Amino acid sequence: MEEELVFASSSIGSAIGCWAIESGKEQQLPYKSCGSTPPHGLSFVGSRFLASSQFSDHTASFGSIIYCSLSKRQAEVKSFLGEPIKPIAATSDGTYLVGGGISGNIYLWEVPTGRLLQQWHAHLRPITCLVFSDDDSLLVSAAEDGCVRVWPLLTVVGVQQRDQASNLYLHSFAEHTLPITDLVMGHGGGNAVIISASEDRSCKIWSLSKGVLLRSLVFPSIINALALDSWELVFYAGGRDGNVYTAALNASTLDKSDWPHIIGSFPSQSNAVTSLAYSGSRNKLLAGLDDGFIRVWDPKTRNFVCTFKQAKGPVNNILVMKRPQCVNPWMSAFTLLLDKGGPKSLLPPPKLQKYPNLTDDLSLTHAVINLPRIYNNPLAVCSFTLQMIDGQLKGPEQNDSSVVAKIEVEKLKHDCAEYKQMLDKWKRRYDALHEFCMDELLAGDRPPKRLVRPLSSDHKSKSFGGNSG
Repeated sequence: MEEELVFASSSIGSAIGCWAIESGKEQQLPYKSCGSTPPHGLSFVGSRFLASSQFSDHTASFGSIIYCSLSKRQAEVKSFLGEPIKPIAATSDGTYLVGGGISGNIYLWEVPTGRLLQQWHAHLRPITCLVFSDDDSLLVSAAEDGCVRVWPLLTVVGVQQRDQASNLYLHSFAEHTLPITDLVMGHGGGNAVIISASEDRSCKIWSLSKGVLLRSLVFPSIINALALDSWELVFYAGGRDGNVYTAALNASTLDKSDWPHIIGSFPSQSNAVTSLAYSGSRNKLLAGLDDGFIRVWDPKTRNFVCTFKQAKGPVNNILVMKRPQCVNPWMSAFTLLLDKGGPKSLLPPPKLQKYPNLTDDLSLTHAVINLPRIYNNPLAVCSFTLQMIDGQLKGPEQNDSSVVAKIEVEKLKHDCAEYKQMLDKWKRRYDALHEFCMDELLAGDRPPKRLVRPLSSDHKSKSFGGNSG
């Protein structure tokens, strides 16, 4: 089993902490200036970078997002933006990054180019949470206005008039009466469930496919953070009273107790729980506390496992991931030549645009090619725009580097040969399956053939002899 790492950040200006879950050993990270991260302001970008939004107060006239490399060879990239950004989220392959502003606007960037593809007014109050579905097709946003909205990513990106994107939400849930503090989303893409927590002390469960409220659960305290277990049977709710509650998604409505949905709790020995994360492969529940500690439990046995010390202030964000690979297979040719004067690699990503460039060709901006994932690395960057591909094709010419061109040509030839072999293989399988299905269909329309066993020469001679006699 691969080793899993825990990343945590605080609103106090301290560095991002990192630990191994099993051993508890602290990992030395190559960056130190990604502090002052607001809640939900930390996100993985593919498997090579962390993105951290920097927020000081609502009176600031600008905001910033920092890319923190998980490789020691890369420098940090800081982008200054038009307004303070609090929550951020990235697609699983690291192609798109979204940020929520205090004005209620959502910003959508294309990570490989840094281009601001879209911005739209999504909420009336500052945005507090942003979550992508597991298939990256939907973006779910929540804000201080108590509203949860679901946005189809493909539709939003394809809109040429930016003011039209505000009305393109798929669902709008407005049953909360106070600001929303956290969002979690299950598996299944458009058939998933959404759980939202609010300062009104309720957690609401929504059906994404039907667009309706399934259940509203009330808790003894305001819930700051949520985490969903892998089987989606229970979820964990971190309260401002210092407890982590275990709640059943399918709570019985016949139970007349005060809290029929609460089936257990974990005392954190702190004043408030500020963030939660769940490791499905390790079956560990991690809670960030307002005193700067992270407590780890085994939810199955309810035993306390260990404690990590992050900062003096509250732990606002906890992320869990497998130890990242240092080399992206698609970028290896350029990364190896980076120190030899070759063209610049696509990584680290460029700075994010502060304002949209109205002169951009929309066909190049919005056309994204998804390359097949290889080496069983689901977090590898595998999406490129036409402009990026065009730039990479022109790169060897502009740098007059025949070595790079030869490497790329050989790589393309090798990939082409593999794809042809794979295509032939699947074609043969399809032909065999088609022939089998046709035989079965035809056999069902006629009586089964009687199998006649051929006679041997002895039997033939005996039968002829019998006839002659």
